[in-house]
Amino acid sequence: MRTERVREVTSHVVLMLGVLVSLFPFYWMLVMASNTTPDIFAYPPKLLIGSHLWENMGNVLDNIDFFGAMLLTLFASLGVTVLVLFFDSLAAFAFAKYEFPGRNLLFGILLVTFMIPSQLALVPQFVTLAEFGWIGSLKALIIPGAANAFGIFWMRQYAKGAIPDELISAAKVDGAGFFRQYLTVGLPVLRPGLAFLGIFTFINVWNDYLWPLIVMTDPNRLTLQVALQQLNGVYGTDYSMVMAGALMSVIPLIGVFIIGGRHFIADIAAGAMKF
Repeated sequence: MRTERVREVTSHVVLMLGVLVSLFPFYWMLVMASNTTPDIFAYPPKLLIGSHLWENMGNVLDNIDFFGAMLLTLFASLGVTVLVLFFDSLAAFAFAKYEFPGRNLLFGILLVTFMIPSQLALVPQFVTLAEFGWIGSLKALIIPGAANAFGIFWMRQYAKGAIPDELISAAKVDGAGFFRQYLTVGLPVLRPGLAFLGIFTFINVWNDYLWPLIVMTDPNRLTLQVALQQLNGVYGTDYSMVMAGALMSVIPLIGVFIIGGRHFIADIAAGAMKF
């Protein structure tokens, strides 16, 4: 009994230390955003939250179109996330629960594309989008990310173990076609995996810098990360203002993580209760 108690206390202490280590970068960002640039470089460093947060946030709003860039980034992130959830889960359902000629070969090719660095596709994608006349438009941010190898691989692995073959067989006996099986059998079971994939995709698109920098040629239509880069001056940088902008850009992500994580945990718990 005593050994179990010690083990429980130790695990809680380790978890609390992990939480503190994970939260410290956000706290330090808040500290830098609420102080001045000389305070950031002061020695010993200031570890307490300062009184210049609202001033630094006001400077961010004065220097860039923050809310316009945030709105554009929000549309792009939501569009890519919705398309990825649909196409990746649909492909994963087929790979996991259907036998068809060339299935293993296609999945192998998919894994090979997963190993190729995404930077190698920048030039071909740009040329293709230029031929379509999409450069500078929202479509250039959404369409290239509509499906990806990681999402298909993740959902395929999840669907393979989460969806019983008996459910698919029963749906076929009832006369359900592929899409009806996907909608009525696959999606309800795949919700925890979709919650994780949705959070992962949304955060990746929100934080993307390189691709929007290449395709968004209109200086009045920039995504958030590209707009925040403009806070860096040529001859000097107000780092407190930059950190205030970074803090403002992170706040929506925290909300997405809280909402999506709640659904993820709830669906996992519901699945455990059923089993």
